[in-house]
Amino acid sequence: AVTRGGTVVLVGNVSPAVELPLQTVVTRQIRLQGSCASAGCYPEAIELAASGAVDLSRFVSRVAPLENGADWFERLHNREPGILKVVLQPSGNIEGEANVTF
Repeated sequence: AVTRGGTVVLVGNVSPAVELPLQTVVTRQIRLQGSCASAGCYPEAIELAASGAVDLSRFVSRVAPLENGADWFERLHNREPGILKVVLQPSGNIEGEANVTF
């Protein structure tokens, strides 16, 4: 689902043709954006993050054990306030506030 005036990004090319509810797109003022490749900025972005020039820790809300993944996906799906990204660790670390270094 997309909100009125929202944007739908079509990534890749899974099927050469799809049925599109054009009237819904028009009346709900939905924008369609296609995407098939990156602009080549990944190496620079990785370098900036690795060097500490860009602080990415503010994007990580919580760090939790992998076995609690289903619960966290449900909370993210339900758009629980204050949760942006959760890092799931296979080591079974105790849940807590994010203190992540990239």
